[in-house]
Amino acid sequence: MATKLRVAFIGAGNMAEAMISGIVETKTLEPEQVIVTNRSDEERLLELHNKYGIQGMVRDRFPIDSVDVIILAMKPKDAETCLLSIKDQIRPNQVVMSVLAGISTSFMEEHLQADQQVIRVMPNTSSMIQESATAISPGENVTMKNVKLAKALLKAIGEVYVIEEDQMDLFTGIAGSGPAYYYYLMENIEKIANENGMDPSQARQIGAQTILGAAKMMLEREESPAQLRKNITSKNGTTASGLEALAENGGGKAIKAAIEGAMNRSKEISHQLEKSPVHQ
Repeated sequence: MATKLRVAFIGAGNMAEAMISGIVETKTLEPEQVIVTNRSDEERLLELHNKYGIQGMVRDRFPIDSVDVIILAMKPKDAETCLLSIKDQIRPNQVVMSVLAGISTSFMEEHLQADQQVIRVMPNTSSMIQESATAISPGENVTMKNVKLAKALLKAIGEVYVIEEDQMDLFTGIAGSGPAYYYYLMENIEKIANENGMDPSQARQIGAQTILGAAKMMLEREESPAQLRKNITSKNGTTASGLEALAENGGGKAIKAAIEGAMNRSKEISHQLEKSPVHQ
């Protein structure tokens, strides 16, 4: 990682904090190399400064030409206004990265100068503990050097995958929104454990370790998920009974619907933004 690299987050919400936490915790960058900015919430900026040692400043005081990488982390509905506001302030060799759901590389390119380097990024909130599954899709003008730079920067928060732009909405449904599906599963594990007399905190540890172990099995073994499932499913056994109950109650359909729901919402956001006029 370039020792003099300076990165700025436009937006100071949960995703920005998750990424900042990973970058600072892994010492990928020193705190003074990171800037976070928002429109007016100085209290939030002070909170992030006190917590991570980074620089915080409101937008109208932010020297945007002093950074190398600009990471868009505001709400997607504010993306167009933000892009147009920085269009004439940034240089072609600066990289604009977006972590916003539904914001395509072409959308960013249309709202910036013709030769601007842009990268679409989709991390998830496991960035906070450096275990994100993060996808990147480079725009048309990005140099290979800056693709590698983006990968190195994002490696600080987990694993990084370069994917085609048309797969980004699907990735959003699987990994961007994915942690929430597992948290929802754990909510219900704790609930049923409590109903049956087990301490919820102990159930949380047991359930989380079970998910962790299953994830490691899939990452470290060659068998497919289907084969791993079959390996532990004895005829008329407890696992078979549990799987039958999942199927009878629409478990597989629910997982499919959750991913498709998030994916389709990401597409909807893209389409809504594409309908808005490109200001000249």
